[in-house]
Amino acid sequence: MTARRALQELADEGLVVRSKGSGTYVAPLKSQTSFMAIRNIADEIRARQHEYTAYVHTLRQVPASGPVAEQLEVAVGTPVFFSVITHSENGVPVQVEERYVNPAVAKDYLKQDFHIMTPHEYLSAVAPLTEASHQIEAVSPSAMVCEWLELSKPEPCLRIIRRTWSDAGVVTYAVLTHPGSRFVLGGHLTFKP
Repeated sequence: MTARRALQELADEGLVVRSKGSGTYVAPLKSQTSFMAIRNIADEIRARQHEYTAYVHTLRQVPASGPVAEQLEVAVGTPVFFSVITHSENGVPVQVEERYVNPAVAKDYLKQDFHIMTPHEYLSAVAPLTEASHQIEAVSPSAMVCEWLELSKPEPCLRIIRRTWSDAGVVTYAVLTHPGSRFVLGGHLTFKP
C-alpha cells in the first residue's frame, strides 16, 4: 500500500505516468515557468542544468498593423521591430516567441544576436520593466507554429500574450506559444495576514 500510494503521489505531480497493465514510467520532460513573474527562459532552462538554444526565424522592421499599433500604443503603419524565435531545452523546442518591439524604447533591437542573448536580456538592460500584463489561453497552433515547435501533429498549446512597459512607455507586445505536452505553468503565492 505504501509503494502504491507513493507511485500515485508521483503520478499526481506529473513525475511518472501509470499505464494499467503495462507499468509505471518516468514522465517526459516538461518545461515549467511561472505565470506571475517575467523570467528569462534561458535562465530557467539552465537552472534545471539543461542546455538552452535558440533559433531566430525572423528579425526585421515591419509597419504596425491595427492590432499591433493598439498594443504598442503607436500609430498604425509606424515602423516597429518584429522577431520570431524558437527557444529549445536540450534540443527540444519548448516556446515560439513572436515579439513586436517599440523602436522608440529599444532602438538597437535589430542589431542583437539573439542566438547568444535572449530578447529578455537585451530589453531588461535597455528598458527595465515597470509593468506587465498577461493573458493565457489554450489554442490550436497554426501549421507554421507546429513546424517551429517540431510537432508531428497539432496538439493543444498554451499561449501567453504579454505586454510590458518601462518608464518610457510600452516596450513590447509578445505572443509566446508552448506545446502542452512539454510545458506547464506554475506558481506559488504567500498571503500574509
